[in-house]
This record gives sequence, C-alpha cells and structure tokens, in this order.
Amino acid sequence: MSTTGGTNRGSGGRGERRPAVTGSGAGRTGGGGKGAGQGGGTRRRDEQGRERNRGGDRQFSQAAPSQRTRRADPARLVAFEVLRAVAAEDAYANLVLPTSIRRHRLDRRDAGFATELTYGALRGQGTYDAVLARCVDRPLDQLDPAVLDALRLGVHQLLAMRVPAHAALDQTVGLVRAVIGAGPSSLVNAVLRKVTARDLDGWIAVLVEGLTDPTAIAALRHSHPEWIVRAMRQALVAHGRDVTEIDALLAADNAAPVVHLVALPGLGTLDDALAEGAEPGRLAPGSASYSGGDISRLPGIAAGTLRVQDTGSQLVARALAGVDLAGRRTDGPEQWLDLCAGPGGKTALLAAIGLDDGVHLTANEPVPHRAQLVRQALRPVPEESWTVRVGDGRDVGREQPESYDRVLVDAPCTGLGALRRRPESRWRRKPSDLVGLAPLQRELLASALDAVAPGGVVAYVTCSPHHAETDAVVDDCLRKRPGFERLDAGAALDAVSIGGALDAGHGTSAQLWPHVHGTDAMYLALIRKTP
Repeated sequence: MSTTGGTNRGSGGRGERRPAVTGSGAGRTGGGGKGAGQGGGTRRRDEQGRERNRGGDRQFSQAAPSQRTRRADPARLVAFEVLRAVAAEDAYANLVLPTSIRRHRLDRRDAGFATELTYGALRGQGTYDAVLARCVDRPLDQLDPAVLDALRLGVHQLLAMRVPAHAALDQTVGLVRAVIGAGPSSLVNAVLRKVTARDLDGWIAVLVEGLTDPTAIAALRHSHPEWIVRAMRQALVAHGRDVTEIDALLAADNAAPVVHLVALPGLGTLDDALAEGAEPGRLAPGSASYSGGDISRLPGIAAGTLRVQDTGSQLVARALAGVDLAGRRTDGPEQWLDLCAGPGGKTALLAAIGLDDGVHLTANEPVPHRAQLVRQALRPVPEESWTVRVGDGRDVGREQPESYDRVLVDAPCTGLGALRRRPESRWRRKPSDLVGLAPLQRELLASALDAVAPGGVVAYVTCSPHHAETDAVVDDCLRKRPGFERLDAGAALDAVSIGGALDAGHGTSAQLWPHVHGTDAMYLALIRKTP
C-alpha cells in the first residue's frame, strides 16, 4: 500500500514517556541516617533479606501510571473521533476533521499529524484489516467498532508513519483507556504488539502469499475493494491506456493529495497565496497548489475569490467555456446552464469566466440546502449575472427547451475518480450503486440535450472513469437522438491548459488521471447540437 511519510511524533515530545526524576520528599532525607518515614534512608531488604533498589536512588515518572495511560493525545483523539463519525454516522472525513481540529484547538503541527493519521487509516483500512485479522483471535466484525477503529489508527502509526513503535503502542493504548475503557486496552496492546512483528512490506508479503489473481493481489497491496480494482483496470483499457498502469493509479489514490486553488477570473488573485508558499499550477491558468497547512489563513478564501478546487474540475469547466459554438439564433449575451450545480465550485468558475462577455448563468440544484451552498459560492460574482433555480434537473429540458448556449451536466456519480480526497468512499460504494445511478445520469443528459439551443454545446462530466458512467451514458443517449455531434474533448482540454499537451483524449472523449495528471479522474464529453 502506497503511503506518505507522516509527522514524526513521539520523539522527545508527546508520545514518549516523560523523563524520570529523582524521588524526594516523604520517606527520604538527603543524608545516610534514618529518616522520618519507616525505612528512611537505610537500605531496604525484603523478607528473604535481599536488598531492594540496589541501583541507588529510585527513579519515578513525573506522572502516576494511571495518569500516563489514561491520557488521550489530542491529535490522536481527533483522528479517532473522525473515524467514529465516518463509521457510525456515515459522515465525510473532510467535513468532520476541520471541526474536530478546531474544537480541540490543535496547533499546526498537531493538526497535520491528525490529518495524516485520519486519512491514512481510512485509505489503508483494507490492508490494515487484513493484517489485524491475522493478529486477532476472533472475526473483526465481532470486535467493538470503536476498538477496531482504534486498532486501525495504531496499525497506521506502526506500519506507515515515522512514529516510534513504543510511542504508537503507548499512545493508542492510552487513547483506548481514556475513551473506551481499561478492559479493551489490554486487547489493543496485545494485538498491536503482534503487528510490530513485521513492517508493511513484510505483512503484505504474508497476505498475498499463495494468491494468483492479480486483482486480489492489487486490492491487498493498495487497499482497495476488489470490485474497484477490477473496474479501474477496465477503465484504463476503455480510455486507451495500458492496464499495467493499475498499480500506479491505485498508488496515486493512496497519496495525500495537494490542495489545488483557483482564483476566480477577474475577481481574485493568486498573489497573496503565492507569497504564503503556494506553487503556481502546472496545468490550469489561474491555479496553484498549496501544502502549507490551514487554507483559511489565505487571503481571498473568506471572500470566495480564491477557492479550493481540483485542477481537473477547473479544466473541464474552462473547456466548456472555451469551445466554439456553431452559430446562435440571437445576438444577445450567451445563456449558460449548470444543470447539477451543488455545491457550486464549477458554477462559480463558469460565472466568473463569463463575466467579461455578459453571460448569464442559471444554476440548477434540486436540494434546497445545497442550492444555498451554490448561492454562497456565487457570492463574489455580481448578482445580475446569475440565477439559482431550485428544481429537478430532469425537468429543465422539457420546461425550457433550446434555451441555453452552453450546458454543464456534472452528473451524480460513484466518485471513483476522487478516492484520494474521499478515502472513505471506497469502502462505502458498492457495484449496485452503478445500477441506481445509471438511469439518473441518462435522464439528466437527455434533459440537457433538450435544453441546449441549436449550435450550443453540452458538457457531460463525471468524477469517475468507470465506463458505465462515462462513454456508455453518452453513447446510449446519442444513439437515440439525431442532430447531435461529439466534439474532440481532448483537444478542448488542451486548448485551455498550460502547455496544451495533456494526453487526455481517447476518441472524442477525454479522461484525466491521478497518476498521470495529478488531478481527480475527471471525464469529459462535449456534444454540440447541429444548427
């Protein structure tokens, strides 16, 4: 399983036992005579007459044993709380983690440690559970779920972070004592000591021994469900890449993602972010990457003119805005539609791009609270240039036929292309999810094709490379509809990228990849209605 190095915790600071100090006070005096307490400063003998403490003055920890073992390190407690919320409440780690960090008032160093521990344990869950199954004397589903989450945190520290083994053991056991109880802490201590028998490579060698199925081997080695490994292998081939890239793709899913930023064109700037250590983006204009910690400190974030957005999302939005139309029926400003707008990241970028040309953008979102997020995202853009519609996107084509020049369909999907950013998704998603999403994806694209004006362009986008959610959807919809043509999406991406050579096209569609482009695995198809 590919991992990234974590913060070195436990050496000389939190995670190590406190330094011992010489005992003094009650029961001892500074001289060799008998003190006030029984036994005083004389040598002490046991019942057999043997001397005790023959090494001189005894050494004591500054904290009593109960205090040492029952303390939960705040950074590890944050990681534990997030794992519990993910498992018990179906929460998303990226939403829960910042709140927990603020509640426990972690400094920058501890926040970084908590983040690596949280996401690392979630990404590695498949491999770590396979290791734990070899070290626990009962099926894992018979363990208290809270204990299992604590064990996963311990295993990640032992096998994939630069945390000394004794610190990982001591602090994980202390966490369990503090938040679960003394009884389970003995189990956790015993299990984690067994884990220390091998390093990560050694454990993987044990786990894959005797296996011949490359999918099963890759699933254990890279901590992905087998069905996702199989789907990714098929997706690579379907989009014109070599199946041997599967290991690199899965490893990229396990790498800690760098934060991507975009300055809204004409409204924001990257200058302050670059001054704070951000690096200019390599692929998209107006973009940057940032790994300096809390992004809320960056000027422009609070105002919304500087936004966190994956470079792949930036590129597909820019490609739709940049592709040529084939004639229009009216001379007024273009009308754009974001059919599935929530939470509003691509919406805000599109609206900003269209400002100079007087474009009016309609953002459709069926869920009221997500529609409010879209309004919030659009806050920096002049209000007269956008409208938020709350309604079912499948109705727009019927209610407003041939009304829009450019339509974005950022379709609901499995999100398999963003597993590095949402690691818990790989354990939640099931193959049956594809069956439920397929009709919705087709109906939304059909509505967009009805809503686009002659000569206008529809962009069908998913954050998934799965064939069932990408070319299969587009091909099915166009098979039943004459009067549409597919444009070269790869060329459209090249035209709006820095350098103009993304190597993302295959046929008329385009697919970005984490291991190739450093982006989420965004798919893009561009469809024009013939004028």
